[in-house]
Amino acid sequence: MSQNPQRYTITAALPYTNGPIHIGHLAGVYVPADIYARYQRMQGADVAFICGSDEHGVPITIKAKKEGVTPQDIVDKYNAIIKKSFEDFGITFDNYSRTSAKIHHDTASEFFKNMYDQGKFIEETNEQLYDAEANQFLADRFVTGTCPKCGFEEAYGDQCESCGTSHNATDLINPKSAITGAVPTLKETKHWFLPLDQYNDFFKEWIIKGHKKDWKTNVYGQCKSWIDDGLRPRAVTRDLDWGIPVPVEGAEGKVLYVWFDAPIGYISSTKEWAAREGKDWEPYWKDENTKLLHFIGKDNIVFHCLIFPAMLKGHGEYILPDNVPANEFLNLEGRKLSTSKNWAVWLHEYLEEFPDQQDVLRYVLTANAPESKDNDFTWKDFQTRNNSELVAIFGNLINRVTVLTHKYYGGVVPAPEAFNELDKEVLDAIKAYPAVIGSSIEKYRFRESQTEFMNLARLGNKYLADEEPWKTIKTDEERTKTVMYVALQIATALAILSEPLLPHTSVTLKNILDLPASDVENALQWSDITSKEVLLPAGHTINESQLLFSKIEDSQIQIQLDKLEASKAANEAEAAAENAVVEPQKELINFDDFTKLDMRVGTIIEAEKMKKTKKLLILKVDTGIDVRTIVSGIAESFTPEEVIGKQVTVLVNLAPRALRGVESEGMILMTEDASGKLVFVNPDTDGVSNGNIIS
Repeated sequence: MSQNPQRYTITAALPYTNGPIHIGHLAGVYVPADIYARYQRMQGADVAFICGSDEHGVPITIKAKKEGVTPQDIVDKYNAIIKKSFEDFGITFDNYSRTSAKIHHDTASEFFKNMYDQGKFIEETNEQLYDAEANQFLADRFVTGTCPKCGFEEAYGDQCESCGTSHNATDLINPKSAITGAVPTLKETKHWFLPLDQYNDFFKEWIIKGHKKDWKTNVYGQCKSWIDDGLRPRAVTRDLDWGIPVPVEGAEGKVLYVWFDAPIGYISSTKEWAAREGKDWEPYWKDENTKLLHFIGKDNIVFHCLIFPAMLKGHGEYILPDNVPANEFLNLEGRKLSTSKNWAVWLHEYLEEFPDQQDVLRYVLTANAPESKDNDFTWKDFQTRNNSELVAIFGNLINRVTVLTHKYYGGVVPAPEAFNELDKEVLDAIKAYPAVIGSSIEKYRFRESQTEFMNLARLGNKYLADEEPWKTIKTDEERTKTVMYVALQIATALAILSEPLLPHTSVTLKNILDLPASDVENALQWSDITSKEVLLPAGHTINESQLLFSKIEDSQIQIQLDKLEASKAANEAEAAAENAVVEPQKELINFDDFTKLDMRVGTIIEAEKMKKTKKLLILKVDTGIDVRTIVSGIAESFTPEEVIGKQVTVLVNLAPRALRGVESEGMILMTEDASGKLVFVNPDTDGVSNGNIIS
């Protein structure tokens, strides 16, 4: 592809409609993609920024069954939530579609049929995992087991969420059905496979040689590992009833594999956009002068760098991606984000709880973007970055500049006198920032670009602190005019440069400075900062100052931490209930056997730890018949002080037994709670006396 593309097709991973959008999705995919798309538009590029909801696949059907609704109900619900969240947050997709749309079904079917007619698939009858109890084949998320690579015991049939490795369901060790829990059997079924092994030489040339220097190391490394291991055929059809029917004879009851149909969603969404805008969609996917980019998370690398390119290459009419700048994972408070466990910061909830603070989240997620390794989001860091950086650096600069301009000059930009060396250095530095920030964005280093942007704000604060216009206004009015003029040029540059990074703030700052919006004909452009001597001319009147950012209080953060603690507690309780082991019933006894047991209510009146043991307590128990010694293995759960006075259930006619030289005359009845802690089997009704028989 040429160094100066005629257009950009920018895709962001299709969010899966089994839950809302959370901060992991934003940090990994949507914020960096939006920064890049906004930046390219500001350079005057022809951009198609494409996305849509991924609405097929097994997790949708599982969730539908769990909630007692149809799969369509699930995707309609979450598509609406996701789409509105993106709009409210300010992600500027040119089109947001959905894979349940007719245009997508038609496009995916045509794509498959084209490859099928060219003989690009292998048709095989082989053995797949089958759940006899549910009477169905177990595709992907309907089966779990031990990952063959890392040993994670809850890996799905298509991918391990622990190590990110993709595999086939039959590769799992000790698989079990996610529907019934049964151990599946193998049963023959017919499917169509994409013969990835036939593309091995192509990938060695295209990726291993061709993209060694320009793809991110995490992306290149994962691709190289797969290619070096030897690629194998991958099934592109599934035995399911939710999805796009396989459009060939003999494929009844089968649908396209979601990872075959989903990336084609980029193409169908582009078609939808082009039809609405009166454009031709084909150059955005078939012209070599188009730069195709996929923004994704690391769990999607194999699909976007190997499987989808093999599909595009096999079809024969499409261009290949120029880059796939995948990010690693973002964790939350030191733990992996999880939709199913509600361990997340949901975008739609954030927008309600932090109104008009989209850019604060955007800033923090960019600052913590997992560009080269997994990173962590914490609410305390969120608060600190807002208060110490956005408020104290960027917001403080703009507030000081605009307030002083109104105080000294009635809001009119003053005419400067002669510039000294410092003024010239600052004005020259302003001109350099567009290239520095732009270069970082072009290289997908969004954290770096934001740091450089904030460095310009820091430069402005230092300049004001050094020149002290609030003092010179009393001694040198002409010098003060020059200082304020220079400071206003910095503020104007920040208003333009903030647009890709902090778009809502950019709009507010442009309003304060009374600058035209970026889409107006005479608006200042990115390149103007470097090429123009004057950004905000003398005599221009600015509007009243307003705060760009507000301080976030401890109480707001505590609310968020409390929500996470509630999720954590709920997860632990659920896990304890799931992991509680119920012992199987023992052999049957008859009534006469039961009547031989003499169980009485007793009270522990003395207790001491048995020397040189960890588990045993020596108890004196008043059984109502007598006071006797009982040795009990409860010392790891209770101290002697805790059990004195405790009313207990005692088996009194158990034959005496010597334990460590102490004769024990009976047994205290115990059980365990869900966490494995010992619990007394107690008579808990008032008025129950020692010696009462339990029957």
